[in-house]
Amino acid sequence: MAKSLSDRLLARDPRAIARAISLIEDEAPEGAELIGRIFRHTGQAYLVGITGPPGAGKSTLVDRLIAELRKADQTVGVLAVDPTSPFSGGAILGDRIRMQAHAEDSGVFIRSMATRGHLGGLARTTAEAALVLDASGFDVVIIETVGVGQDEVDIVRMADVSVVILVPGTGDEVQALKAGIMEIADIFVVNKADREGADRTAASIEMMMALDDGMSEGWRPPVLRTEATSGRGIDELLATIHRFRAQSTDTLGARRRARSEWRLREILGRQFMHHMESQVLGPGEFDRWLDRISAREIDPYAAATEMTAGVLGGRVSPCGKLGADSSSFPQGDTRPPDADSSSLPQGDTRPLSIDHVGIAVADVEASLKFFTGVLGLASDEPQDIASQSTRVRFVDTGDAKLELVESLAPGSPIDKFLEKRGPGAHHVALRVADVRATIDRLVAAGIRMIDLEPRRGAHGSLIAFVHPADTHGLLVELKQPASAAEAH
Repeated sequence: MAKSLSDRLLARDPRAIARAISLIEDEAPEGAELIGRIFRHTGQAYLVGITGPPGAGKSTLVDRLIAELRKADQTVGVLAVDPTSPFSGGAILGDRIRMQAHAEDSGVFIRSMATRGHLGGLARTTAEAALVLDASGFDVVIIETVGVGQDEVDIVRMADVSVVILVPGTGDEVQALKAGIMEIADIFVVNKADREGADRTAASIEMMMALDDGMSEGWRPPVLRTEATSGRGIDELLATIHRFRAQSTDTLGARRRARSEWRLREILGRQFMHHMESQVLGPGEFDRWLDRISAREIDPYAAATEMTAGVLGGRVSPCGKLGADSSSFPQGDTRPPDADSSSLPQGDTRPLSIDHVGIAVADVEASLKFFTGVLGLASDEPQDIASQSTRVRFVDTGDAKLELVESLAPGSPIDKFLEKRGPGAHHVALRVADVRATIDRLVAAGIRMIDLEPRRGAHGSLIAFVHPADTHGLLVELKQPASAAEAH
Protein backbone atom coordinates (compact mmCIF):
# COMPACT_ATOMS: atom_id res chain seq x y z
CA MET A 1 0.00 0.00 0.00
CA ALA A 2 1.47 3.34 -1.09
CA LYS A 3 2.31 5.80 1.66
CA SER A 4 0.34 9.00 1.86
CA LEU A 5 1.97 12.36 1.22
CA SER A 6 1.93 13.18 4.93
CA ASP A 7 3.59 9.86 5.84
CA ARG A 8 6.33 10.42 3.26
CA LEU A 9 6.77 14.00 4.48
CA LEU A 10 7.17 12.86 8.09
CA ALA A 11 9.83 10.45 6.85
CA ARG A 12 11.68 13.43 5.33
CA ASP A 13 11.18 12.38 1.73
CA PRO A 14 12.48 15.40 -0.24
CA ARG A 15 9.98 14.85 -3.08
CA ALA A 16 7.11 14.79 -0.61
CA ILE A 17 8.39 17.93 1.12
CA ALA A 18 8.67 19.73 -2.21
CA ARG A 19 5.18 18.63 -3.24
CA ALA A 20 3.72 19.71 0.10
CA ILE A 21 5.25 23.19 -0.11
CA SER A 22 3.98 23.55 -3.69
CA LEU A 23 0.43 22.75 -2.55
CA ILE A 24 0.76 25.33 0.21
CA GLU A 25 2.20 27.99 -2.11
CA ASP A 26 -0.70 27.46 -4.51
CA GLU A 27 -3.09 27.77 -1.54
CA ALA A 28 -4.78 24.56 -2.66
CA PRO A 29 -7.38 22.95 -0.33
CA GLU A 30 -5.11 19.90 -0.13
CA GLY A 31 -2.44 22.11 1.43
CA ALA A 32 -4.70 23.14 4.30
CA GLU A 33 -5.74 19.52 4.84
CA LEU A 34 -2.09 18.47 4.91
CA ILE A 35 -1.27 21.04 7.59
CA GLY A 36 -4.10 19.60 9.65
CA ARG A 37 -2.58 16.12 9.44
CA ILE A 38 0.99 17.11 10.31
CA PHE A 39 0.43 19.96 12.76
CA ARG A 40 0.77 17.82 15.89
CA HIS A 41 4.24 16.82 14.72
CA THR A 42 5.48 20.42 14.66
CA GLY A 43 7.01 22.62 17.34
CA GLN A 44 10.39 20.91 17.58
CA ALA A 45 12.47 22.85 15.05
CA TYR A 46 14.21 26.10 15.96
CA LEU A 47 13.36 28.86 13.49
CA VAL A 48 16.15 31.28 12.62
CA GLY A 49 15.17 34.40 10.69
CA ILE A 50 17.79 36.08 8.51
CA THR A 51 16.83 39.52 7.19
CA GLY A 52 18.46 42.68 5.91
CA PRO A 53 18.71 44.97 2.89
CA PRO A 54 19.48 43.71 -0.62
CA GLY A 55 23.15 42.98 -1.21
CA ALA A 56 23.98 42.42 2.45
CA GLY A 57 25.19 38.89 1.72
CA LYS A 58 22.32 37.05 3.40
CA SER A 59 22.40 34.00 1.12
CA THR A 60 26.15 33.56 1.41
CA LEU A 61 25.91 33.86 5.16
CA VAL A 62 23.09 31.27 5.24
CA ASP A 63 25.26 28.95 3.17
CA ARG A 64 28.03 29.24 5.79
CA LEU A 65 25.56 28.70 8.63
CA ILE A 66 24.34 25.50 7.00
CA ALA A 67 27.90 24.22 6.83
CA GLU A 68 28.52 24.96 10.53
CA LEU A 69 25.24 23.34 11.59
CA ARG A 70 25.98 20.22 9.56
CA LYS A 71 29.39 19.95 11.25
CA ALA A 72 27.42 19.74 14.50
CA ASP A 73 25.29 16.97 12.94
CA GLN A 74 22.15 19.10 12.89
CA THR A 75 19.69 18.83 10.01
CA VAL A 76 18.71 22.08 8.30
CA GLY A 77 15.73 23.24 6.28
CA VAL A 78 15.97 26.56 4.42
CA LEU A 79 13.25 28.78 3.02
CA ALA A 80 14.76 31.52 0.84
CA VAL A 81 12.15 34.14 -0.04
CA ASP A 82 12.77 35.97 -3.30
CA PRO A 83 11.00 38.59 -5.44
CA THR A 84 8.36 37.30 -7.84
CA SER A 85 9.04 36.89 -11.53
CA PRO A 86 6.55 38.96 -13.57
CA PHE A 87 6.59 36.20 -16.21
CA SER A 88 6.47 32.86 -14.41
CA GLY A 89 5.28 33.97 -10.97
CA GLY A 90 8.22 32.10 -9.45
CA ALA A 91 11.22 33.24 -7.45
CA ILE A 92 13.49 35.51 -9.48
CA LEU A 93 16.81 35.06 -7.71
CA GLY A 94 16.57 31.39 -6.81
CA ASP A 95 18.93 31.61 -3.83
CA ARG A 96 19.53 27.87 -4.00
CA ILE A 97 22.18 28.72 -6.60
CA ARG A 98 24.37 30.11 -3.82
CA MET A 99 23.89 26.93 -1.76
CA GLN A 100 24.71 24.29 -4.35
CA ALA A 101 27.39 22.76 -2.10
CA HIS A 102 24.59 21.25 0.01
CA ALA A 103 22.47 19.98 -2.90
CA GLU A 104 23.45 16.33 -2.36
CA ASP A 105 23.23 16.44 1.45
CA SER A 106 20.18 14.49 2.67
CA GLY A 107 20.34 16.46 5.92
CA VAL A 108 19.64 19.73 4.11
CA PHE A 109 16.54 20.85 2.22
CA ILE A 110 16.53 24.24 0.48
CA ARG A 111 13.50 25.82 -1.13
CA SER A 112 13.07 29.22 -2.78
CA MET A 113 9.68 30.87 -2.36
CA ALA A 114 8.32 33.77 -4.39
CA THR A 115 6.71 36.65 -2.51
CA ARG A 116 3.90 36.75 -5.11
CA GLY A 117 3.31 40.38 -4.25
CA HIS A 118 3.11 39.88 -0.48
CA LEU A 119 4.79 42.62 1.53
CA GLY A 120 6.78 42.29 4.74
CA GLY A 121 9.79 40.47 3.31
CA LEU A 122 8.11 37.04 3.27
CA ALA A 123 5.71 35.08 1.11
CA ARG A 124 2.16 34.78 2.41
CA THR A 125 2.55 31.02 2.96
CA THR A 126 6.06 31.03 4.43
CA ALA A 127 4.71 30.14 7.88
CA GLU A 128 2.99 27.00 6.57
CA ALA A 129 6.07 26.01 4.58
CA ALA A 130 8.09 26.30 7.79
CA LEU A 131 5.60 23.96 9.46
CA VAL A 132 6.24 21.40 6.71
CA LEU A 133 10.00 21.50 7.36
CA ASP A 134 9.38 21.39 11.11
CA ALA A 135 7.18 18.29 10.81
CA SER A 136 9.78 16.68 8.54
CA GLY A 137 12.17 16.56 11.49
CA PHE A 138 14.69 19.26 10.62
CA ASP A 139 16.48 20.50 13.73
CA VAL A 140 16.86 24.06 12.46
CA VAL A 141 14.74 25.92 9.90
CA ILE A 142 16.38 29.04 8.44
CA ILE A 143 14.08 31.61 6.86
CA GLU A 144 15.87 34.11 4.66
CA THR A 145 13.73 37.10 3.73
CA VAL A 146 13.72 38.99 0.48
CA GLY A 147 15.86 42.16 0.68
CA VAL A 148 13.84 44.33 3.04
CA GLY A 149 13.33 48.00 3.74
CA GLN A 150 12.55 49.81 6.96
CA ASP A 151 9.03 48.48 7.42
CA GLU A 152 9.25 44.94 6.04
CA VAL A 153 9.64 43.22 9.37
CA ASP A 154 7.27 40.23 9.29
CA ILE A 155 10.15 37.90 10.13
CA VAL A 156 9.90 38.84 13.82
CA ARG A 157 6.41 37.28 13.83
CA MET A 158 7.72 34.01 12.44
CA ALA A 159 11.20 33.28 13.79
CA ASP A 160 12.41 32.18 17.22
CA VAL A 161 15.45 34.40 16.72
CA SER A 162 15.80 37.29 14.27
CA VAL A 163 19.20 38.09 12.82
CA VAL A 164 19.49 41.44 11.01
CA ILE A 165 22.33 41.65 8.48
CA LEU A 166 23.71 45.07 7.61
CA VAL A 167 26.62 46.01 5.40
CA PRO A 168 28.93 49.05 5.43
CA GLY A 169 29.30 51.46 2.56
CA THR A 170 25.62 51.72 1.60
CA GLY A 171 25.06 55.32 2.63
CA ASP A 172 23.65 56.85 5.79
CA GLU A 173 23.64 54.09 8.42
CA VAL A 174 20.92 55.89 10.36
CA GLN A 175 18.50 55.27 7.50
CA ALA A 176 19.04 51.53 7.92
CA LEU A 177 18.42 51.76 11.64
CA LYS A 178 14.91 53.18 11.76
CA ALA A 179 12.63 51.88 14.49
CA GLY A 180 11.27 48.87 12.58
CA ILE A 181 14.60 47.21 11.89
CA MET A 182 16.00 48.13 15.31
CA GLU A 183 13.08 46.57 17.14
CA ILE A 184 13.05 43.21 15.38
CA ALA A 185 16.73 42.34 15.82
CA ASP A 186 17.84 39.81 18.41
CA ILE A 187 21.29 39.79 16.85
CA PHE A 188 22.92 42.36 14.59
CA VAL A 189 25.52 41.28 12.04
CA VAL A 190 27.72 43.68 10.12
CA ASN A 191 28.66 41.52 7.16
CA LYS A 192 31.48 42.25 4.71
CA ALA A 193 33.38 43.52 7.73
CA ASP A 194 36.57 43.78 5.68
CA ARG A 195 35.10 46.79 3.92
CA GLU A 196 35.87 50.33 4.91
CA GLY A 197 33.25 51.73 7.24
CA ALA A 198 32.43 48.47 9.03
CA ASP A 199 33.54 49.86 12.39
CA ARG A 200 31.47 53.00 11.84
CA THR A 201 28.39 50.92 11.02
CA ALA A 202 28.84 48.80 14.14
CA ALA A 203 29.34 51.91 16.26
CA SER A 204 26.17 53.46 14.84
CA ILE A 205 24.18 50.39 15.86
CA GLU A 206 25.63 50.47 19.35
CA MET A 207 24.80 54.17 19.65
CA MET A 208 21.20 53.63 18.56
CA MET A 209 20.75 50.85 21.09
CA ALA A 210 22.25 52.99 23.85
CA LEU A 211 19.52 55.55 23.19
CA ASP A 212 16.85 52.94 23.81
CA ASP A 213 16.30 52.42 27.52
CA GLY A 214 14.05 49.45 26.81
CA MET A 215 17.11 47.39 25.89
CA SER A 216 18.89 47.92 29.16
CA GLU A 217 17.40 44.82 30.80
CA GLY A 218 17.40 41.21 29.63
CA TRP A 219 18.92 40.28 26.29
CA ARG A 220 20.82 43.11 24.63
CA PRO A 221 21.30 42.44 20.91
CA PRO A 222 25.01 41.99 20.27
CA VAL A 223 26.68 43.47 17.20
CA LEU A 224 28.83 40.90 15.41
CA ARG A 225 31.17 41.24 12.45
CA THR A 226 31.35 38.60 9.73
CA GLU A 227 32.86 37.97 6.33
CA ALA A 228 30.51 35.42 4.84
CA THR A 229 32.63 34.81 1.75
CA SER A 230 35.58 33.64 3.85
CA GLY A 231 33.57 32.28 6.77
CA ARG A 232 35.13 34.59 9.34
CA GLY A 233 32.82 35.22 12.28
CA ILE A 234 30.25 32.55 11.34
CA ASP A 235 31.16 30.30 14.26
CA GLU A 236 30.71 33.25 16.63
CA LEU A 237 27.31 34.01 15.07
CA LEU A 238 26.17 30.42 15.53
CA ALA A 239 27.40 30.41 19.14
CA THR A 240 25.45 33.63 19.76
CA ILE A 241 22.30 32.07 18.30
CA HIS A 242 22.73 29.10 20.67
CA ARG A 243 23.28 31.47 23.58
CA PHE A 244 20.13 33.43 22.74
CA ARG A 245 18.18 30.18 22.49
CA ALA A 246 19.36 29.10 25.93
CA GLN A 247 18.58 32.46 27.53
CA SER A 248 15.15 32.80 25.90
CA THR A 249 13.82 29.39 26.93
CA ASP A 250 11.37 30.94 29.38
CA THR A 251 10.00 33.38 26.81
CA LEU A 252 9.99 31.06 23.80
CA GLY A 253 6.48 29.81 24.54
CA ALA A 254 5.09 33.34 24.74
CA ARG A 255 6.86 34.27 21.52
CA ARG A 256 5.40 31.27 19.70
CA ARG A 257 1.93 31.99 21.10
CA ALA A 258 2.16 35.55 19.79
CA ARG A 259 3.24 34.13 16.45
CA SER A 260 0.21 31.81 16.43
CA GLU A 261 -2.10 34.72 17.21
CA TRP A 262 -0.69 36.78 14.37
CA ARG A 263 -1.00 33.87 11.94
CA LEU A 264 -4.54 33.00 13.03
CA ARG A 265 -5.66 36.60 12.57
CA GLU A 266 -4.08 36.68 9.12
CA ILE A 267 -5.77 33.44 8.06
CA LEU A 268 -9.13 34.61 9.41
CA GLY A 269 -8.79 37.85 7.48
CA ARG A 270 -7.87 36.00 4.30
CA GLN A 271 -10.74 33.50 4.62
CA PHE A 272 -13.24 36.24 5.43
CA MET A 273 -12.21 38.19 2.34
CA HIS A 274 -12.51 35.01 0.25
CA HIS A 275 -16.03 34.46 1.62
CA MET A 276 -16.96 38.07 0.91
CA GLU A 277 -15.71 37.94 -2.66
CA SER A 278 -17.08 34.49 -3.51
CA GLN A 279 -20.34 34.34 -1.56
CA VAL A 280 -21.48 37.86 -0.74
CA LEU A 281 -20.26 40.32 -3.36
CA GLY A 282 -21.38 39.86 -6.91
CA PRO A 283 -19.21 40.26 -10.02
CA GLY A 284 -17.67 43.72 -10.07
CA GLU A 285 -19.24 44.69 -6.73
CA PHE A 286 -15.92 45.29 -4.96
CA ASP A 287 -14.74 47.54 -7.79
CA ARG A 288 -17.95 49.56 -7.64
CA TRP A 289 -17.41 50.19 -3.94
CA LEU A 290 -13.89 51.36 -4.79
CA ASP A 291 -15.30 53.68 -7.44
CA ARG A 292 -17.69 55.21 -4.92
CA ILE A 293 -14.89 55.71 -2.40
CA SER A 294 -12.69 57.29 -5.08
CA ALA A 295 -15.57 59.60 -6.03
CA ARG A 296 -15.88 60.59 -2.34
CA GLU A 297 -19.49 59.38 -2.27
CA ILE A 298 -18.77 57.24 0.79
CA ASP A 299 -15.85 56.85 3.19
CA PRO A 300 -13.96 53.53 3.52
CA TYR A 301 -15.25 52.86 7.06
CA ALA A 302 -18.88 53.26 6.03
CA ALA A 303 -18.29 51.12 2.93
CA ALA A 304 -16.74 48.34 5.01
CA THR A 305 -19.62 48.52 7.50
CA GLU A 306 -22.20 48.16 4.74
CA MET A 307 -20.31 45.41 2.93
CA THR A 308 -19.99 43.28 6.07
CA ALA A 309 -23.39 44.01 7.65
CA GLY A 310 -25.12 41.11 5.93
CA VAL A 311 -22.39 38.69 6.96
CA LEU A 312 -21.79 39.76 10.54
CA GLY A 313 -25.34 40.66 11.45
CA GLY A 314 -24.15 43.95 12.92
CA ARG A 315 -26.03 47.19 12.96
CA VAL A 316 -25.43 49.62 10.14
CA SER A 317 -24.55 53.14 11.22
CA PRO A 318 -25.93 55.98 9.12
CA CYS A 319 -22.53 56.86 7.68
CA GLY A 320 -23.55 58.26 4.33
CA LYS A 321 -25.59 57.75 1.21
CA LEU A 322 -25.19 54.14 0.23
CA GLY A 323 -27.19 53.25 -2.84
CA ALA A 324 -25.75 49.74 -2.67
CA ASP A 325 -26.35 47.11 -5.33
CA SER A 326 -29.27 45.25 -3.75
CA SER A 327 -28.85 42.08 -5.78
CA SER A 328 -25.38 41.54 -4.35
CA PHE A 329 -26.63 40.91 -0.82
CA PRO A 330 -27.11 37.28 0.28
CA GLN A 331 -30.62 36.04 -0.29
CA GLY A 332 -32.51 33.52 1.79
CA ASP A 333 -30.98 34.64 5.09
CA THR A 334 -33.34 33.11 7.65
CA ARG A 335 -31.81 34.69 10.74
CA PRO A 336 -34.57 36.35 12.75
CA PRO A 337 -34.26 40.15 12.93
CA ASP A 338 -33.57 41.65 16.31
CA ALA A 339 -36.79 43.61 16.22
CA ASP A 340 -40.22 42.79 14.83
CA SER A 341 -42.82 45.14 13.39
CA SER A 342 -44.66 45.41 16.70
CA SER A 343 -41.67 47.21 18.18
CA LEU A 344 -41.63 49.96 15.55
CA PRO A 345 -42.21 53.47 16.83
CA GLN A 346 -45.73 54.57 16.06
CA GLY A 347 -44.87 57.86 14.33
CA ASP A 348 -46.39 57.41 10.89
CA THR A 349 -49.49 55.26 11.40
CA ARG A 350 -50.77 55.42 7.82
CA PRO A 351 -51.05 51.90 6.31
CA LEU A 352 -48.62 50.58 3.75
CA SER A 353 -49.78 49.02 0.49
CA ILE A 354 -48.16 47.01 -2.25
CA ASP A 355 -47.25 49.33 -5.09
CA HIS A 356 -45.73 46.82 -7.46
CA VAL A 357 -43.75 43.62 -7.85
CA GLY A 358 -40.46 44.01 -9.67
CA ILE A 359 -39.57 41.34 -12.24
CA ALA A 360 -36.08 41.13 -13.72
CA VAL A 361 -36.21 40.32 -17.44
CA ALA A 362 -33.64 40.01 -20.19
CA ASP A 363 -35.70 42.11 -22.64
CA VAL A 364 -38.50 44.40 -21.49
CA GLU A 365 -40.18 44.67 -24.91
CA ALA A 366 -40.14 40.93 -25.49
CA SER A 367 -41.57 40.24 -22.03
CA LEU A 368 -44.22 42.93 -22.50
CA LYS A 369 -45.78 41.03 -25.41
CA PHE A 370 -47.12 38.41 -23.01
CA PHE A 371 -48.71 40.86 -20.59
CA THR A 372 -50.15 43.26 -23.18
CA GLY A 373 -50.61 41.04 -26.24
CA VAL A 374 -51.79 37.84 -24.54
CA LEU A 375 -53.30 39.06 -21.26
CA GLY A 376 -54.48 42.41 -22.63
CA LEU A 377 -53.08 44.49 -19.77
CA ALA A 378 -52.15 48.14 -20.21
CA SER A 379 -48.60 49.43 -19.79
CA ASP A 380 -46.94 52.79 -19.56
CA GLU A 381 -44.10 54.15 -21.66
CA PRO A 382 -40.55 52.81 -21.09
CA GLN A 383 -38.33 54.82 -18.81
CA ASP A 384 -34.57 54.63 -18.42
CA ILE A 385 -33.08 55.09 -14.95
CA ALA A 386 -29.51 56.16 -15.54
CA SER A 387 -28.39 55.84 -11.91
CA GLN A 388 -29.22 52.12 -11.95
CA SER A 389 -28.46 51.45 -15.64
CA THR A 390 -31.95 49.97 -16.08
CA ARG A 391 -35.01 50.35 -18.29
CA VAL A 392 -38.43 49.82 -16.70
CA ARG A 393 -42.03 49.46 -17.89
CA PHE A 394 -44.99 49.21 -15.56
CA VAL A 395 -47.90 46.88 -16.33
CA ASP A 396 -51.21 47.82 -14.70
CA THR A 397 -53.03 44.86 -13.12
CA GLY A 398 -55.61 46.90 -11.26
CA ASP A 399 -54.70 46.64 -7.56
CA ALA A 400 -50.94 46.62 -7.99
CA LYS A 401 -48.53 46.90 -10.88
CA LEU A 402 -45.83 44.74 -12.33
CA GLU A 403 -42.49 46.46 -12.97
CA LEU A 404 -40.50 44.84 -15.76
CA VAL A 405 -36.84 45.73 -15.28
CA GLU A 406 -34.14 45.29 -17.92
CA SER A 407 -30.42 45.92 -17.57
CA LEU A 408 -28.84 48.54 -19.83
CA ALA A 409 -25.21 47.92 -18.89
CA PRO A 410 -23.00 45.00 -17.86
CA GLY A 411 -22.49 44.90 -14.11
CA SER A 412 -25.69 46.78 -13.24
CA PRO A 413 -27.77 45.46 -10.30
CA ILE A 414 -30.26 43.79 -12.62
CA ASP A 415 -27.54 42.39 -14.88
CA LYS A 416 -25.91 40.81 -11.84
CA PHE A 417 -29.26 39.46 -10.61
CA LEU A 418 -29.96 37.86 -13.99
CA GLU A 419 -26.48 36.36 -14.08
CA LYS A 420 -26.88 34.80 -10.63
CA ARG A 421 -30.56 33.80 -10.64
CA GLY A 422 -32.02 34.28 -14.11
CA PRO A 423 -35.28 36.09 -14.98
CA GLY A 424 -37.86 36.23 -12.21
CA ALA A 425 -39.26 38.13 -9.26
CA HIS A 426 -36.70 40.63 -8.03
CA HIS A 427 -38.41 42.70 -5.32
CA VAL A 428 -41.67 43.82 -3.75
CA ALA A 429 -42.33 47.58 -3.52
CA LEU A 430 -44.39 48.99 -0.67
CA ARG A 431 -45.98 52.41 -1.17
CA VAL A 432 -45.28 54.78 1.72
CA ALA A 433 -46.36 58.36 2.40
CA ASP A 434 -42.94 59.52 3.62
CA VAL A 435 -39.95 57.37 2.72
CA ARG A 436 -37.51 59.30 4.92
CA ALA A 437 -39.74 58.93 7.98
CA THR A 438 -40.12 55.20 7.25
CA ILE A 439 -36.34 54.78 6.98
CA ASP A 440 -35.90 56.50 10.33
CA ARG A 441 -38.49 54.22 11.94
CA LEU A 442 -36.81 51.07 10.61
CA VAL A 443 -33.31 52.16 11.62
CA ALA A 444 -34.54 53.07 15.10
CA ALA A 445 -35.97 49.56 15.38
CA GLY A 446 -32.64 48.01 14.43
CA ILE A 447 -33.57 47.11 10.87
CA ARG A 448 -30.73 47.29 8.36
CA MET A 449 -31.13 49.44 5.26
CA ILE A 450 -29.35 49.27 1.93
CA ASP A 451 -30.26 52.92 1.39
CA LEU A 452 -30.07 55.25 4.37
CA GLU A 453 -31.00 58.11 2.03
CA PRO A 454 -33.71 57.70 -0.64
CA ARG A 455 -32.80 57.91 -4.30
CA ARG A 456 -34.79 58.69 -7.42
CA GLY A 457 -36.79 55.90 -9.00
CA ALA A 458 -39.09 55.68 -11.97
CA HIS A 459 -41.51 58.57 -12.68
CA GLY A 460 -39.87 60.86 -10.12
CA SER A 461 -40.57 58.63 -7.11
CA LEU A 462 -38.26 58.34 -4.10
CA ILE A 463 -37.16 54.81 -3.27
CA ALA A 464 -35.04 52.98 -0.70
CA PHE A 465 -34.30 49.28 -0.18
CA VAL A 466 -34.41 47.31 3.06
CA HIS A 467 -31.55 44.86 3.66
CA PRO A 468 -32.69 41.28 2.84
CA ALA A 469 -30.98 39.97 5.99
CA ASP A 470 -33.79 41.48 8.07
CA THR A 471 -36.64 40.49 5.73
CA HIS A 472 -35.84 36.77 5.58
CA GLY A 473 -34.30 37.07 2.14
CA LEU A 474 -36.98 39.19 0.47
CA LEU A 475 -35.78 42.38 -1.22
CA VAL A 476 -38.22 45.09 -0.16
CA GLU A 477 -38.42 48.49 -1.82
CA LEU A 478 -39.98 51.47 -0.10
CA LYS A 479 -41.57 53.78 -2.67
CA GLN A 480 -42.84 57.30 -2.15
CA PRO A 481 -44.79 58.33 -5.27
CA ALA A 482 -43.78 61.48 -7.12
CA SER A 483 -46.71 63.56 -5.90
CA ALA A 484 -45.91 62.81 -2.25
CA ALA A 485 -42.19 63.30 -2.90
CA GLU A 486 -42.83 66.74 -4.36
CA ALA A 487 -44.96 67.65 -1.36
CA HIS A 488 -42.00 66.89 0.92
